[in-house]
Amino acid sequence: MQYICTYKIDIMDTKLTLKLDKKVIGRAKEYASTHKQSLSRIVESYFQSLVNHPGSDSVSDEIEISAFVKSMSTGVHLPADLNLKKEYSNYLSEKYK
Repeated sequence: MQYICTYKIDIMDTKLTLKLDKKVIGRAKEYASTHKQSLSRIVESYFQSLVNHPGSDSVSDEIEISAFVKSMSTGVHLPADLNLKKEYSNYLSEKYK
């Protein structure tokens, strides 16, 4: 079963909606609590690790990405021009035919 969670990602109060498995969310919240970090900060750090290229200048005080967070990666790469609204609309149209 999947649930939609909305997280604040950065200082500018930008929100991101993610669709995640309920069990994953629960485990991630436990992990964040145990490590005294916000779930938003962990997600932001993970995304930062995805966009940092080898050889680029990285901030020295960045949080190291844990094995748990790295394990959440699916390895799926989406095209940059993917229209998510259109894809979701198509999905709903098929689902409720």
